[in-house]
Amino acid sequence: MEPLPLSLLNDFLFCNRRAALKMVEGLWGENAHTLVGDLAHEHADLPGYEIAKGVTLLRALPVWSERLGLNGKCDIVERHADGALMPVEYKKSKRRHFENDDVQLCAQALCLEEMFARPVERGAVFHAASKRRREVGFTAELRATTEEAVTALRSLVASAFVPFAVLKPQCAECSLCEICLPQLTSRPPALDRAMRRLFEAA
Repeated sequence: MEPLPLSLLNDFLFCNRRAALKMVEGLWGENAHTLVGDLAHEHADLPGYEIAKGVTLLRALPVWSERLGLNGKCDIVERHADGALMPVEYKKSKRRHFENDDVQLCAQALCLEEMFARPVERGAVFHAASKRRREVGFTAELRATTEEAVTALRSLVASAFVPFAVLKPQCAECSLCEICLPQLTSRPPALDRAMRRLFEAA
């Protein structure tokens, strides 16, 4: 099973067309948001470790899961005195909750559990814009959502199908907006419903 990048889960839940453009078409883009994100990751992306207040911080730790077919890296993994591991994902935004961030973080935890054969119960998202972190508990519900997202993402990539664009407010912030052109390629909801009825009738 060809491994998929962990970060693609975030793309997929943000917009499945974005994920398909990257994995099926091999298209990538940059904008002001990706550049700010790169700056937020600058320190965390330097491989190595440091010890702060008795906690070992492992930076840019490569992780993988053979069971899920995922690989990537954790921005930071905190190793506490009792041996507990806690992944920390850096985001450029202010502190607020996004399911796609939580799923990406949970996928990192599932990789760590498989690699180190120990439970990983919680993680955190560090929001660079507000310099605050938001802790995330890896509940049974979040774990199930994450595994379902992995399965759906793998099916999308295997199908080699690029979904139609759906114009949303967040499209303007997407680094692939000028490639995707959702203003031109999205189908109005009424047309989309009519087309579905047409094929259902057939």
